[in-house]
Amino acid sequence: MSKISFATVWLDGCSGCHMSFLDIDQRLIELAEKVDVVYSPLVDHKEFPLAVDVTLVEGAVSSDEDREKIINIRQKTKTLVSLGDCALTANVPSMRNPFLVKDVLDRAYMENVTINRQIPREGVPRLLPYSRPVHEVVSVDVFIPGCPPPADAIYFALCELLEGRMPDLTGKTRFGA
Repeated sequence: MSKISFATVWLDGCSGCHMSFLDIDQRLIELAEKVDVVYSPLVDHKEFPLAVDVTLVEGAVSSDEDREKIINIRQKTKTLVSLGDCALTANVPSMRNPFLVKDVLDRAYMENVTINRQIPREGVPRLLPYSRPVHEVVSVDVFIPGCPPPADAIYFALCELLEGRMPDLTGKTRFGA
């Protein structure tokens, strides 16, 4: 049996969903027998591969860099999974949405700083006017809610996908769970 190519991606979020993924614990060994991890912040791959069977994406689309990354990933992924409330609703990153980007940057880099007040112009991705859930930018195949989703729900969804089935997560997780 050939292995499924598998990737995880972290956009604008806290990495809690990746921590929950790691909480699968010893079951990661079972998954490792069935998947080939081809891209993830947990490994050292720099470029997203040309063809990936399953990609878990955590976080909201909040910057130009996030938008470009998720469009590229969608084009190269067979099954895209929005993992966690930030990917599904923009959750915490969207708390800035009522404010202008300029006001957010001023607050972070000017008002709350005592030394070297300046808004960075290099090395920081340009913020979009609003943080958006992944499905507002690209099509998504599977949604796993939760902040973060329980490890058991992630494991269940992955097992279903590996068996060629779309997971029914009813009763396995919920928003904010």
